[in-house]
Amino acid sequence: MKRLWIIGVMLLLMGGISWVFAQEKETLVKVGDRVPSFEVKMFDGTEIKIDDLKGKVVLINFWATWCPPCQAELKRVQKEIIDRFKGKDFVFLPISREDSYEQIKKFREKNGYTFPMGMDTDRKIFEKFATSSIPRNYIVGKDGKIVYLEIGYDEASFKALIEKIEQLLK
Repeated sequence: MKRLWIIGVMLLLMGGISWVFAQEKETLVKVGDRVPSFEVKMFDGTEIKIDDLKGKVVLINFWATWCPPCQAELKRVQKEIIDRFKGKDFVFLPISREDSYEQIKKFREKNGYTFPMGMDTDRKIFEKFATSSIPRNYIVGKDGKIVYLEIGYDEASFKALIEKIEQLLK
């Protein structure tokens, strides 16, 4: 019985290590890298160039309307991120991966979202950052370099994300 328990623990550890290596392999932009240059069309029709945001702390959030963890995370951003850092040198830049304008419109209406949202309908922006897995967050420092990244969503990672933004804005 003890031997089975040890084998079970080893398998869990190996699975976790494999998951970490898979996440690492999927991530093309790492902490310390300069943020890739891109221009994103926003839901309201305006366009934002990431290079124009240099000098601000930017949270790039890749998400999709069909993604349950993305939905859970987005429910929290208005109060806990947008409102919290309003008036500071901070930009929240959520970018929908592969959703159409109509899908985003329905999603916004259903959830009552009014904050700006970017659209990456052809995945061209996302492909500069990673090959798969959302939600995915990148914090860009005022110097234009990636200072933090996270994949997935849970309470601890969301708290760490907010703490990192607070540190950078001090």
